Amino acid sequence: MMKPAFTRLSENALSVQFGEKADQQTFKTIQQFVQQLKIEPFNGLIEIVPGYTNVVLFFDPFVITRTSTESLTEALTKQVSPYLGVEEKQGATSLRRIPVCYDESLAPDLLSLAEAKGFSVEEVIHRHTEATYLVHMIGFAPGFPFLGGMNNSLATPRKSKPRARVAAGSVGIAGGQTGIYPTETPGGWQLIGQTPLVLFDLSKEQPSLLRAGDHVQFEAISLTSFKQIKAGEPWESM
Repeated sequence: MMKPAFTRLSENALSVQFGEKADQQTFKTIQQFVQQLKIEPFNGLIEIVPGYTNVVLFFDPFVITRTSTESLTEALTKQVSPYLGVEEKQGATSLRRIPVCYDESLAPDLLSLAEAKGFSVEEVIHRHTEATYLVHMIGFAPGFPFLGGMNNSLATPRKSKPRARVAAGSVGIAGGQTGIYPTETPGGWQLIGQTPLVLFDLSKEQPSLLRAGDHVQFEAISLTSFKQIKAGEPWESM
């Protein structure tokens, strides 16, 4: 685990880098840091934006330097440093089972991915559903989960030409990660299935179905089940 590195991004933004790659330990350290900032934010802190390996802090520079004769960077570093290395209070984490239909009508890149890897379609589905994934962060679009823990044998580059429209619920692979499009957007991930669940709903108190720290398991369902759940029938995991 690398020593946290500070980088000023602008006159009111600081990046705190915790690692070079997304893994369980980096995720845990970022969660600890963010939790402490939320419990007792320092004066001048405006917004906290966690990423895969870093956290960006937006702040009011006038508040930070108001009572200090130090430079802004020095004063800010002194404000942030006490939050590093503080143990996280363990909270409950959720395991979410997500139904996914891998039917070819909903999985335009599944066959080509299988052929490129030398697997059968069934083997790709097996490898994609056998893992338990960690939600590293929500980003790109509201409710979009970036999931770590995918079988490395499925790692695939993004498409060279992104699609103009990707259907809500589409499950894709990009590099060594998998994710779910919560709403219809453009996108360049390799699409291998689709979930009938709604991942982002502004009418709910908690709009995003998934949160950073949740664990996810995919469960393959038939096209008939997909349509039934999409039509409003309750989802019950096997």
